[in-house]
Amino acid sequence: MTANALTGGFGAPSIDSARAFRQILEAMARPGTIRQVAGAAPPAPLSVAAGAVLLTLVDPTTKLHLAGAADCTPVRDWVAFHLGAPLAPAEEADFALGTWEALQPVTRFRIGQPDYPDRAATLIVEVDRLVNHGPALAGPGIELVTWLNLPETAAFRANRALYPLGFDTILTSGDRLAGLPRSTRVEKL
Repeated sequence: MTANALTGGFGAPSIDSARAFRQILEAMARPGTIRQVAGAAPPAPLSVAAGAVLLTLVDPTTKLHLAGAADCTPVRDWVAFHLGAPLAPAEEADFALGTWEALQPVTRFRIGQPDYPDRAATLIVEVDRLVNHGPALAGPGIELVTWLNLPETAAFRANRALYPLGFDTILTSGDRLAGLPRSTRVEKL
């Protein structure tokens, strides 16, 4: 285990995780809104926001898939120490973390079952930046329309077509995050 694995968690776990949970909840309830989180200092290449999402939502009962550059010894050691989450292949994961390119093909992730749509994966996608510019978003939690830069639109449109099945997405960049639940309609540019 690397020495850095012991650092980078929440300084005040109960307070920091409650604050992060509120921001994640707001982001998922209001797709396209960009929220700020703090308190985590995960190892590179993870962002503060990705670390906060992991510390808040992932635990020993949830399977985590690390993709691409996120699947490295410092991150694996940090996950083992702070979360205790078992690492799993993409097809079995409750949560998956990586860049959009590293997570491809997204069709391999669980989308739930008709009787249990909640048994779908949540993708934590690291992006270079988050801005309210790009494809239009509509649906539950959005008054009329909003915009969010997305790595692509086709996969999110196909995911929406599966509703109530499909994966949910949390986009992270630096200390910012945005939610894109499976119920959100993504319009072409």
